[in-house]
Amino acid sequence: MLYILLFLCLIQLAAIIWLALQVQKLRNPQDDNTLRTLRQEIAADTQNQMQMLGNLLSENQRQSGDYQAERLEQMERNMDARLRQFESRVGNLERSNAQGMEQIRSAVAANLHRMQAQQQDSLAEIQTTVNEKLAQSLNQQIGQSFQLVSSRLEQVYQGLGEMQTLAVGVGDLKKVLSNVKTRGILGEVQLGAILQEILSPEQYAAEIPTLPNSRNHVEFAVRMPADGEQPVWLPIDSKFPGDTYAALQDAREQGDPQQVEAARQKLLTVVRGCAKDIRDKYVQPPYTTNFGILFLPFEGLYAEVVNSGLVEQLQREYSISVAGPSTMAAILNALQMGFRTLAIQKHSHEAWVVLGAVRGEFEKFAGTIEKAQKSLQGAEQQLELLAGTRTRAIVRQLREVERLQPEELRK
Repeated sequence: MLYILLFLCLIQLAAIIWLALQVQKLRNPQDDNTLRTLRQEIAADTQNQMQMLGNLLSENQRQSGDYQAERLEQMERNMDARLRQFESRVGNLERSNAQGMEQIRSAVAANLHRMQAQQQDSLAEIQTTVNEKLAQSLNQQIGQSFQLVSSRLEQVYQGLGEMQTLAVGVGDLKKVLSNVKTRGILGEVQLGAILQEILSPEQYAAEIPTLPNSRNHVEFAVRMPADGEQPVWLPIDSKFPGDTYAALQDAREQGDPQQVEAARQKLLTVVRGCAKDIRDKYVQPPYTTNFGILFLPFEGLYAEVVNSGLVEQLQREYSISVAGPSTMAAILNALQMGFRTLAIQKHSHEAWVVLGAVRGEFEKFAGTIEKAQKSLQGAEQQLELLAGTRTRAIVRQLREVERLQPEELRK
């Protein structure tokens, strides 16, 4: 509306200006008064129009300010209403969320309470089951342990009884070994077992004099092959210096080097005396071999003699070889192989005689085979003759039979 009024005022002002210009063109001196009057009217009218326009502008500005203020106030009221609505909605949403959270908390608490109750029940059942299993397993293991302990104790009691028996046996063995004669019998029994295992009974003898008119009987002697009727003996005698060997072991346990060396020298002296005794009593070629064997029944004792270097000295000075249980078996096995070789050589001539007789018999057998072969050849010729001639004759007769007429056959 304001803009329309302004536009009309401008049009009216333009019309007044145009009218003034037209009047200026058409005026004459007579019309000056009229023109002055018209100018005054136009000026007054223009002033009125300008005043009216100013008033309109003022009113328009005033109305526009009021309108804007009213619009702003309306906008503020709208914003306040919307804010209140938003606050109301937010409050409702908060209350709804709070109620939902409360319901969720209640549901979660109820579920947790129910789960805790179920877990407690399950744990109680598991604990009951575990306690039962543990009690059963514990009772079973305790029973097995008691049974095992009882069996172990029984075994221990049996072992104690065996240990007591063994202690008695060890005491008896100690008594036996403390006796020189008994120790000698122990070595003799062991040597006899080795000889019996390797040689045949006719290859050795026990407790015999190896020298003519001698009262000294060697424990064992191996019968060596000889050209004459009189055998050649290999004397073997067992010796067991147990006291001196035990003294050496005791000295080593004490760790005294001087006592060890003294006991060792004493043992070597005793062994050297045993070798000399065997040489003097049982070795005398040609009735025996030019050497004898000293048998030591324990490997430890034999190892002590070997480590001391006494073996070579005894062989060189007394022609006596020292042997332990293992080396004695090796020596006897070597002798057994020698006996077998000599037996083969001894019976080789008889084998040649037998082979010659077999050769003569084989020649006779060859002649007999040749005669039999000739006889077989003659019989074969006669068989061929019979098979050929007689067969052909029989065939001819059969052919004659085929040519006969039925009437001739009936005749």
